[in-house]
Amino acid sequence: MFTGIVEELGEITAVENLGDACRFRLRGPVVTQGAQHGDSIAVNGVCLTVVEHEGDEFTADVMAETLARSSLGALAVGSRVNLERPTAVGARLGGHIVQGHVDGTGTVLERTPSEHWEIVRISLPAALARYVVEKGSITVDGISLTVVDAGLDHFTVSLIPTTLALTTLGVKQPGDPVNLEVDVIAKYVERLLTVGDGTGAGVRTTAPQEPGVRTTAPQEPGVRATAPREPGTERDTEPEASR
Repeated sequence: MFTGIVEELGEITAVENLGDACRFRLRGPVVTQGAQHGDSIAVNGVCLTVVEHEGDEFTADVMAETLARSSLGALAVGSRVNLERPTAVGARLGGHIVQGHVDGTGTVLERTPSEHWEIVRISLPAALARYVVEKGSITVDGISLTVVDAGLDHFTVSLIPTTLALTTLGVKQPGDPVNLEVDVIAKYVERLLTVGDGTGAGVRTTAPQEPGVRTTAPQEPGVRATAPREPGTERDTEPEASR
C-alpha cells in the first residue's frame, strides 16, 4: 500500500519492447536504497515489481493489461516519473490509501496559474465520476490530491509549489495523459450496497424514499391502528401502581 506522497522524480533510462509487455529501467537514488528483487515501487501511481536492481537503477516488467489501462505505454527514455516505495506498517499515512492499481486515465485539460499555486483541470472517465467528490481524495500519477471541484466529466485540483517542483504535475501540459486511481473505500462501499454477501443482503429491493414522503397512509384521528385485545388475554392498560 502507498500513500500518494511522492518520494522523488525518477527517470526512464531504457525501454525494452517484449511484444505483449515491456521492461523499463528506471533511475531513482532514493527508492532504490535497500531495494531487493520482488519489492514494490509505484511508478506514476502504478505498482510495479522490482525485477533487477543495480546501483541507483532498477528494472520492472509491465504487462499488457497495465499498458492498456495506464499511461505507462507513452513513456520513453528520458521521461520523468513519480516514484514512491510502499508505506511501512505503523508509519504516518501522509496522503490517503493508495493501492497502485490504476482505474483509468485522464487528460490535462487546462492549467490556471496563480501567484503561489496552480489549478489544474483534468478530464474524468464517465465510469469513475461517481467516485470523485468535492474535497475527497484522488490519486493523479501517484500523487494524493484533494479534489477542488468535481464535475461529470472533469475535476480540478490545486497544486502547491512543492507539488509543482517535485512531481510530474509541474511539467504536464494540456493534452498530456495522467493515471487516475479513485478512493478504494468508495468502491468497496458501492459493491457492498449493490451485491451484499451473495444472499441478497445489502441489495436495495425498493426505490429509495423521497425526503418528506410518507410510505404509509396517515392514521385518522381517533382510529386505532390495530384491533383491540380481548379483556384478560394480555394486559393492555397501565399497571395498578401507576394509576
